Amino acid sequence: MADTDLSRYRPNVGVVLFHPDGRVWYGRRANTPGPHNWQFPQGGVDEGEDYEAAARRELAEETGVTSADLLAQTQEWIAYAFPADYGGTKQARGWAGQKQKWFAFRFTGDESEIDLAQHAEIEFDAWRWGALDEAPDLIVPFKRAAYEQVVQAFAPLVV
Repeated sequence: MADTDLSRYRPNVGVVLFHPDGRVWYGRRANTPGPHNWQFPQGGVDEGEDYEAAARRELAEETGVTSADLLAQTQEWIAYAFPADYGGTKQARGWAGQKQKWFAFRFTGDESEIDLAQHAEIEFDAWRWGALDEAPDLIVPFKRAAYEQVVQAFAPLVV
């Protein structure tokens, strides 16, 4: 989406949390029927908020995880457009889609730290570890191209 005007795209961050063995963390979106309902943590950036700080905040809110070391981040925006029939609140507020900075973190804690009910707004109702290259097949189709870029960016981190 390099030629897309991103001024109408909501600033967002995404997180790929790597297990020490190279697998990555997937959350199943709460109240979302399958099959494409698994994704990485992601969320909006508050006005004036540092992108890494936003990524760490979203990771903690959605997963409970705070024990994580930064491995890498994307420099360019990775964007996706909302489908015409999406009808979500972000689209209703005039956003055409989301532009994301992605962060890769290595999980350094114990799995008991993972708490999907950490935040009042529960994003995920289940989680699992899986292969990074599974991501494009697990996500909703309109985010697939963005997830392909994330996989390509972070593939060198797989051990």
